[in-house]
Amino acid sequence: MEFYEPSARTVAPRLLGHWLVRREGDEVLGGVIVETEAYLSKDAACHAARGLTARNRVMFGPPGRAYVYFIYGCHFCVNAVCCAEGVAEAVLIRAIAPVWGIPQMQQLRASPEDRLCNGPGKLCQALGIGREHNGLDLRSSPLIIAGNPLWRAYRKLYGPVRASTRIGISRAQEFPLRFFLSGSSSVSR
Repeated sequence: MEFYEPSARTVAPRLLGHWLVRREGDEVLGGVIVETEAYLSKDAACHAARGLTARNRVMFGPPGRAYVYFIYGCHFCVNAVCCAEGVAEAVLIRAIAPVWGIPQMQQLRASPEDRLCNGPGKLCQALGIGREHNGLDLRSSPLIIAGNPLWRAYRKLYGPVRASTRIGISRAQEFPLRFFLSGSSSVSR
């Protein structure tokens, strides 16, 4: 839980190189996190900017939980909740480089491997992440973010880490809160 206690601004780049994994029985789907976006408590683009609602309740809970929401009437997005309980911040997982269960992911989302998970809606579709994952503990549930013991080497190989403005939002676009491994072909376009 300590990993998720700092601000989403701090956690977002730290997640790069670690693993996002969904387990379903013997099936394991997932890959390496290569792109994230931070959403801060006083941020106009953050779902919690206007206060607590039924939709964003998980963001106000303990850190290290999955905040999964439905967007545009067709896509789910997964976030890691950050900060102390009562402070609503989260990191959107924008893209992963697929590693485990690629054939199963391609059944869920017909796409070439390099475009299988290169966007937040795409990765949720490929991993089968939905509303039922909202609020789960990302350390010990069917949906986890796991530490990669070789994350430094991975970041060195596919880096450097770059920051840019966020993508696909209409408010607070100017903040450099998107982080990505610039050498990864799985980063969103």
